[in-house]
Amino acid sequence: MDRRKGIFYTIKKDLTEENLFRKFRNEIVSLKNFYLDAEKQIKIKRMYRIVGWFYIVWWILKEMFFRLNPVRRVILLVAFALLIGSVKIVYGEEVSLVFGESHWGTILILLVLMLELKDKLIAHEELNAGRQVQQALLPDQTPKIKGWDIWLYTQPANNVGGDLVDFIKLSSKPAYGIAIADVAGKGLKSALLATKLQTILHIFLDSDKDLPDRINDINQSFCKESLKNIFASVIYLELQENENSIEFVNAGHYPPLLIKENEIIEFEKGDVAIGLMKDTNFHSVKLNLNDDEIFVAYSDGLIEAQNELGQFYGIERLKKILTKFSALSSKEIGEKVLISIEHFIGDYLPNDDLSLIIIKKTD
Repeated sequence: MDRRKGIFYTIKKDLTEENLFRKFRNEIVSLKNFYLDAEKQIKIKRMYRIVGWFYIVWWILKEMFFRLNPVRRVILLVAFALLIGSVKIVYGEEVSLVFGESHWGTILILLVLMLELKDKLIAHEELNAGRQVQQALLPDQTPKIKGWDIWLYTQPANNVGGDLVDFIKLSSKPAYGIAIADVAGKGLKSALLATKLQTILHIFLDSDKDLPDRINDINQSFCKESLKNIFASVIYLELQENENSIEFVNAGHYPPLLIKENEIIEFEKGDVAIGLMKDTNFHSVKLNLNDDEIFVAYSDGLIEAQNELGQFYGIERLKKILTKFSALSSKEIGEKVLISIEHFIGDYLPNDDLSLIIIKKTD
């Protein structure tokens, strides 16, 4: 719709729409088909038309009522109370209900709201289906690797998210891969691209190539098969059973942290994000962890979590929690971080997906 044409132009165009009445009837039919199951529709066909319409309205309102959240149900009850309270009962030769013009206007508004709710519910159901797919693709939160204590966590801000946490058992070598990624943007588009990125990771990471070369292959593929101006920050690392070495590549992500003897080391900024430049070079970092030392990577939804005052959670709060509880298991440390964030933001809704991986070296 061209918003520059103005309101009156749009109204005039709507009123002269071809087959307007038929389209209106189709909208009513779509409401009936969405809210009423097959059994109810069969019952309606057996009723007189007027009686059937009353049942259609009643069943639709009831279905709509139960699909609302508690706050909106209360608001709807108040609206109905005000509407019924202003209906006049006229006594004459026969008793009748009289609706004023405002009541009919209310009924029409209610009809529009029912149609809008139907569309929202359909979209909501599709997003829930997408969330179920994302949940099914998530790895075990605490994968078992001898010599390592690992905890993986991701939580979308909405139904679906653009963050990715993945765990890969490589077949080309006796090693395991762990990835944390954040696709730019929010919502369904980012979620779909995160799933696409996960597929690309599985295709190119299980290879004998050096780690930087594999990340370069991933970047080439993502640039080719993704949307323009879309990128993803990624940290990917590999480790082996009963070894103490980690090799990782940071492609545009927040620098990970290393906790050792109550000291926190923040690594240097990494390479460019995946998808930003087709031709680029990536570099890996190799490090050895002693027993009880901890490697932590996180998404921006963690340190950029905001409270109702607009304050950010920040890297310093995260460092304090990690230092204070470094003697705990990786899962317990992660849960302490989540509790800290929950207390910080209070009732303020999360504004970004939150992901966290904690890897602790054990005996």
